[in-house]
Parts: sequence; structure tokens; C-alpha cells
Amino acid sequence: MDKKFIMVLVVVAGVLLGIFIASKQKDPLKEMLKQQTEMLKIQARMENKLLVPGSGSNTNLPGDFSKLQELEGRITALENLVKRLEAGDPQQAQRQGPPPEDYTKVYDIPVDHSPVRGNTKAPVTIVAFNDYQCPFSARFHPVMLEVLKAYPDKVNFIIKNFPLSFHPQAIPGAKAVMAAGEQGKYFEMADALLADNKDLSDERFKKEAEKLGLNVEKFMKDYNDAKWQDMIQKDLTLGQTVTVQGTPTFYINGHKSQARDLDSWKKEIDQILKK
Repeated sequence: MDKKFIMVLVVVAGVLLGIFIASKQKDPLKEMLKQQTEMLKIQARMENKLLVPGSGSNTNLPGDFSKLQELEGRITALENLVKRLEAGDPQQAQRQGPPPEDYTKVYDIPVDHSPVRGNTKAPVTIVAFNDYQCPFSARFHPVMLEVLKAYPDKVNFIIKNFPLSFHPQAIPGAKAVMAAGEQGKYFEMADALLADNKDLSDERFKKEAEKLGLNVEKFMKDYNDAKWQDMIQKDLTLGQTVTVQGTPTFYINGHKSQARDLDSWKKEIDQILKK
């Protein structure tokens, strides 16, 4: 056979093989973003372990909270960008980082399926986007209970679910709380899990259900109901719409709040009540 012909065949075969391999390869940008997201998740998991109450770390430090929320914001932004790439969205974000915080903008946050704690007609509504496995969601929840005690008729409180992808027990925790709500113990279960969120197993949920005097068999049946996933996804979508970047994120009458201690909350609430 002619050597030139053989060389042409080899070149053509090489080109065809290259096209085949390229067609099988994944989008390199998407893969890079996924790898970057996984690295950030590992870092965030390490930060979480260090910040679990009783681990020897001080969760009162605002720097720890800011650092973790920045990580969570970067992870959320990257995951959203990957989703847009997979969907072929031409309006891809120009940056990978989270959008800048705007503490003046007022967002529409509907009550929807979420139970309301306190006077439903109170002039002040505080909404927390929580993750039941997040150390800071647990850290700042008792402060909110103090706020409600200080303003029993003037403030109400709503929890929206924003389970982070690197917290595998956040969704089960949310389901346990909503299942308890079927027997009128939504906030009681939320209080119990956020008081100690190191163990968010099914056995722990059963024990808490017993302590709350629930029908445990009904509770577990409700806990496994598929409808909770839709509600959690609805909260997640809402959180992305109102630019939640990490947990917990608080809103007071629709705008983001930086208040984290009782005095800071009182200052914001009193300003609203004066108006």
C-alpha cells in the first residue's frame, strides 16, 4: 500500500479519534467550577467542625461567623453558576463570587407554608434562613428567643430552611421539625435541635418526639413524607431570590439585618416601632 495513503489514513484516524474524545469530555469550565466548589465544601466542613459548641472554639467571635458566611456565599454562588452552565443559560454570571450585601433593600418574603411564632399581627416580623446543622444557626437561635420574650406582642418570628450542600443532616433536621409541626410542636422541635445540633440522626429525632409527647409512629410516618422536600426547595429558591449567602441570614420587616445580640435587635426593633 502507498506510504502516503497510509499516512493520510493515520492522520484522518487521529483527527476522528480526537473529535470523539473531545465529544466525550465534559465542559472544562464546568468541571473546574465543580472542583473549586468541592474544595470550598471541604474547607467549610473543617470550619464547621472547629466551631461546633464544645469543641474548644469560641463561636462568639464575629470573625469566625463572617469567615464561614463568606465561604458559604462562595459555595452557593459557584453551585448556582454550575446549574446555569448545565442548563445552557446564556446569561451566565460575570463573576464567581456572591453579590454584595444590600442592607437597605426591602425584599418580599411571603409566609407561605411556614408557621409563625408569636402574634401573627405583630408590627415586626423577623425571618431567619436557617440550616439545622450550622453551628451559627444554633448559636444565634437562643438570642431570637430572648427577642421574642422581650417583645411578646410586637415581634413574630419565622424560620425558612436553607440547608447547605455540605451539611448532609440539615435536610433531615428540617423534615423532623416540619413533621413535629403536624402535631403542633414545630417550634418546640426546632428549639430542641438548635439547642444541640451535633446529633441529627433518626434516633435523635425519635427521642425528641418522645420528649415532646408526640405520637412517635405518626411522627416518623410524617417525617418520611415526600412533601417536605418540595417545601424545603421552595424555601431554598426563595432564599436565592432574596440573596441569602450563608446561614443564618436574618430579615426584619423584609430587609437584611446585621443584628446578632439582644441589644442590637432591640435597637432595630425600637426604631421600627417608633415609626
